[in-house]
Amino acid sequence: MKLKDTGLTEQDIKDKVKKYMIETYERYDFVAETAKGMYMYAPDGTAYLDFYAGIAVNGAGNCNEKVVAAVREQCGEIMQTFNYPYTIPQALLAEKICTTIGMDKVFFQNSGTESNEAMIKMARKYGVEKYGPQKYEIITAWDSFHGRTFGSMSATGQPDNACQIGFGNMTPGFVYAKFNDLDSFREKITENTVAIMVEPVQGEGGVHPATAEFMTGLRKLCDDKGLLLLLDEVQTGWCRTGAVMSFMNYGIKPDIVSMAKALGGGMPIGAICATNEAAKAFTMGSHGSTFGGHPVCCAAALAEINELLDRGCAENAKKMGDYFCAKLETLPHVKEVRHQGLFVGVEFDETLNAKDVKHGCFDRKLLVTAIGDHIIRMVPPLILEKKHCDDAYEILKQTVEAL
Repeated sequence: MKLKDTGLTEQDIKDKVKKYMIETYERYDFVAETAKGMYMYAPDGTAYLDFYAGIAVNGAGNCNEKVVAAVREQCGEIMQTFNYPYTIPQALLAEKICTTIGMDKVFFQNSGTESNEAMIKMARKYGVEKYGPQKYEIITAWDSFHGRTFGSMSATGQPDNACQIGFGNMTPGFVYAKFNDLDSFREKITENTVAIMVEPVQGEGGVHPATAEFMTGLRKLCDDKGLLLLLDEVQTGWCRTGAVMSFMNYGIKPDIVSMAKALGGGMPIGAICATNEAAKAFTMGSHGSTFGGHPVCCAAALAEINELLDRGCAENAKKMGDYFCAKLETLPHVKEVRHQGLFVGVEFDETLNAKDVKHGCFDRKLLVTAIGDHIIRMVPPLILEKKHCDDAYEILKQTVEAL
């Protein structure tokens, strides 16, 4: 929808949002009317270099032509049905996901938090049915982030985070250990533990990649103790980290893995993949979703995956991530640059506030996000080229110097 076709002004749009919407977001002060490739555009044509990508969503670029074409075609065939009849996009996508990442079964959801909820439910049901009614505790990591619904919110190891404050008691059954500390996780295991659940890269926690020793150690620990290894790849999945899935960087395989964001290329879809053994926990009626496996979203996801793979986006993420981060390390006031592929975090020293950097970049037409007081996160589309890295670096440099 174009602004000119509504008879409204940009201020009219902003006013309607303020009047009618429950606002929990800190808005950028512009109307995003269109988007293409590496850029978002305001109604007057002003271009914003997009290092947000819908929060790690638009992997193959904003409004990728093949994804858009798949959506348009599927909308003309069948848009939605309940999950009792078979649908072609759902079947083809299920096969593509499982064969690409080497997992056995997939269950479709609508978002990242719902996918994590499904993963938690599957693990708990697996433990209770196989071992007994107390076998449902899951160890997660401090400074993690798993979503905003009650199960995933409770799994999040940030008790002071705004997503948990004011909602009463969290869902029981979660214990927290120190990320990248294998001994900490080992010490938290009890007779009631059924699984360990971590992100390969902690995003909201400040962009902290897991070490190879930690990830391989968790896999061995779970094998030795008879536990399930659950990986939250909602943000890291589908080529962002230099591999199709981040767990492939470590040479391991989880028992269950969640995904969303980049999977749909801009359409809302999530999923969990599981081994045959773990998947047995979900039986008829034990879990479901009205819109999970939506035909249009599945068609979009299939097109997005093919684009990511055909265009070598995982390899590009590794190459461009290394190039960009080497430049970022030369910025003034940088304390540390952390990344895995194009999952990038820049931590500044105490003289710089991350929100000031974020807003300064916005004024110069670059979109980034702030985490906490001193960290900015960048998750650009995976079609990124050197010229985009150079442009973003120059804007960041100008912003930091101005501040």
